[in-house]
Amino acid sequence: MQQKRTRMTILHRDDTDGIATLTMDAPERLNALSDAMLAELQSGFDAIADDRDVRAVILRGTGKAFCAGHDLKEMQAGRQAADGGAAYFADLFGRCATMMQRIQSLPQPVIAQVHGIATAAGCQLVATCDLAIAADETRFGVNGVNIGLFCSTPMVALTRNIPRKSAFEMLTTGRFINTREAQELGLINRAVAASDLDRTTQDLAATIAAKLPVAVKIGKQAFYAQAQMTTAEAYAYTGDVMVQNMLDAQTNEGINAFLEKRDPDWS
Repeated sequence: MQQKRTRMTILHRDDTDGIATLTMDAPERLNALSDAMLAELQSGFDAIADDRDVRAVILRGTGKAFCAGHDLKEMQAGRQAADGGAAYFADLFGRCATMMQRIQSLPQPVIAQVHGIATAAGCQLVATCDLAIAADETRFGVNGVNIGLFCSTPMVALTRNIPRKSAFEMLTTGRFINTREAQELGLINRAVAASDLDRTTQDLAATIAAKLPVAVKIGKQAFYAQAQMTTAEAYAYTGDVMVQNMLDAQTNEGINAFLEKRDPDWS
C-alpha cells in the first residue's frame, strides 16, 4: 500500500493505491464553497487531472456537513463594491461553474462521499460528481429560495441527475430530501450506515481503480458527450470511440487475457 499526503489550507489530499481522496476541511463554515475553497478545489482537481498514478477520486468533508453551499457572509461582503457586487457575483458563479465542469472533464471518476447535509451549491457538488455514496440521515436541498435566492446554477447539475418535476419541486419549495428519496431519484448511488461510509466509498473507488485507466478515461468522456446528442449522433460518435478504444494496445491485452483465461498485464 502506497500512501502520500498533500496538505493545503482547507483542502487535504491523500493518495493510496491509485485513489486520491480530497477532504474539504473548513468544518466551522460547514465546508462552504468560499473563494478559498473554490480555489483549492480547482487547483486540486487540476493537479489530479495530470497525475497518471491516480485512477479514482473521492471527495469528502470534515465536521457536521459535506458542504453547505456558497459562503453567504462572503457574498454579502461583496455588496460593498461600487457596483453593488455585480462583478464579484458574476466572477464567483463563473469560478464555481468552471470548478464543477472540471470534475466531469477529469479522466478519473469522482465519487462524492456525503454526510450530514449537502445544500445549495453543496447539493450541486453531489450532483456534479460522477458517483455518490451517502451516509444514512444525510439531507439534500437546493433551498436558496427560502432566503430569496433561487438556486439557478445548482439547478443545472440537479436537472441532469433527477426527474424535472422532482427537481422543480425541490427548487421552488426549498424542501429537503433524505437519502432514501435521493437514491430513488438518482441523486446518489446508494445510502449506507454512517459507520460503513468510508469503507463502502473506498471499495467502490478500489473497484474502479482496478480497471484499465485508458478505457475508463475514454468512457467517462464519451458518457458526458453523448448525453448532449441526438440518438443518431450519439451512436455515430460512440462507434468512433469504440474504435479508438479497440485500437489501444492495452485493450488488446485485456481481451486476449480474457480469452486465454488469465489476468491482464496492464503494468
